[in-house]
Amino acid sequence: MTTDPSTPRKKLPLLQLGAAAAVVGAVGYLVLRGLDYKALQVQSIALIRSLGPWTFFTAMAILPAFAAPLSLFTLTAGELYAPLLTMPGVIVAAFAAIAVNLALTYWLARYALRPLLARLIARYGYSIPSVTSENAVSVTLALRLTPGPPFFIQSYILGMAEVPFRMYMLLSILCQLPWGIGTIVLGKGIFNGNFKLVLYGVGVLVVATIVVQRLRKVYASRSAA
Repeated sequence: MTTDPSTPRKKLPLLQLGAAAAVVGAVGYLVLRGLDYKALQVQSIALIRSLGPWTFFTAMAILPAFAAPLSLFTLTAGELYAPLLTMPGVIVAAFAAIAVNLALTYWLARYALRPLLARLIARYGYSIPSVTSENAVSVTLALRLTPGPPFFIQSYILGMAEVPFRMYMLLSILCQLPWGIGTIVLGKGIFNGNFKLVLYGVGVLVVATIVVQRLRKVYASRSAA
C-alpha cells in the first residue's frame, strides 16, 4: 500500500496491540506451563486426524483468509495425512486448498469486503497501489517476494489493487510452491523425528530463499534501470 499525501495518516495502535499481545502471552504461559506436551501432541494429532482430510483441507482453504497462519496447516499436513494420502497426495491436496484460499481472498478483497477495507485503509492515510496491465506482474512479484506482510495480507492488497485474476493466481501459486513443499516436508520430519526429511525440508527452504533473493536483486536492478 502507498500513502496518500492528501490524507493525514493516523498512527497504527502499535502500543495497544503490543500490550494486548503481552497480556495474551502471559495468560498463555500460565495456562500452558506444566502440560505434558508430548501427550498433548499425540492426542491433538489423533483428534484432528479423526476429523478426516476433507475437514482439514477445507479449513486450510478458508481460515487463512481470516488471518489464520497458513504455516499452521502446511507444517502439520504431512504428519496428519501422509499415512492416508501419501506425501505427494498431501502436497497436491494442500495446494488445492491454497488455490481455493487465494481465490476466496481475492473475491473478498475485490468485491465482498472492498467498501469496508477501503474505509479502513483510508482511515490510516494509505491508498491502494495503482495497477495497470504493464505493471501488474512487477507489483505482484514485488509483494509476493518481499518478506514482511503475512500471506493473507498480500492477497488482500493484490485483490484490492485489482490485479488480473489469472495472473494473481498463477504468480501467487508459483511463489508459494517451494515454501509450501518445504514446510510440509519439514513438518513431517519434525513430528516423526526423521532427520533426513528435516534436511530435505530445510534444503528446499534454503534454495527457495536463495532464489527469492536473486529474483529480488534482478527486479531491483531492472527497476533502477
